[in-house]
Amino acid sequence: MSLLPNSRTEPDGSAVIRVLSYNIRSMRDDTDALARVIKACAPDIVLIQEAPRFFRWRKKLARLALDSDLVIVTGGATTTGPAILSSLRATVERTEDILLPPTPGLHRRGFATAVVRIAGARLGVLSCHLSLQKDERYEQSGMLLDRLSGLGVEHLIAGGDLNERPDGPAFRRLADRLTDCRAAAPWGGEHTWTPADPYQRIDAIFATQGIEVLGCGVPSHGLPGVSDADLRAATDHLPVLAALRVPASLAS
Repeated sequence: MSLLPNSRTEPDGSAVIRVLSYNIRSMRDDTDALARVIKACAPDIVLIQEAPRFFRWRKKLARLALDSDLVIVTGGATTTGPAILSSLRATVERTEDILLPPTPGLHRRGFATAVVRIAGARLGVLSCHLSLQKDERYEQSGMLLDRLSGLGVEHLIAGGDLNERPDGPAFRRLADRLTDCRAAAPWGGEHTWTPADPYQRIDAIFATQGIEVLGCGVPSHGLPGVSDADLRAATDHLPVLAALRVPASLAS
């Protein structure tokens, strides 16, 4: 597997960044392996799903960030699971945790959102975990697009556990408006679930049109200091890693 580009700042102020999307199953598995996987991916932004939501959830998420050489940006129990972590390369302008309308009998969903600056680039970011129920999931995909538009930033990234394959209506709705990074520049593995026997892609990273996708996929082999056993032990999903070039912002 070829290597993804490292994070860097280009002479024109644009930023090459690494974005990781990862369902961590409330950190109920091997948290040491989880931190090793995240750290080895060397991300600038991490879009977390199923962050801890109950007893001492902040402490657990803070420990994961520390062990992964990252900081917490926003989210967790306040969004019923989605969260955003970042490296110190990112400067956070603002954050907002969104709770979506509840459906009786179903787990309530939310979005973790932020606007950050990396080098000369200004970027809106959203982490999501869409419903298991088809109709609700489709409605939430529209809410996701509306929320991205409402961030008021030209360059946008969204990612998470969609609970749906690329041929599903919610996934297609997102891919019609945004760039499906894996489809645009395949790299690494494709399938994200399950780690023991990956057979479907239900996790994804999307970007707006002005962002150049340099590669995206599952870093299934060759991560420094990480074994296949770590990927299986860390959680019940495989991570999605993307390298993106974000243009410098014209705004001061």
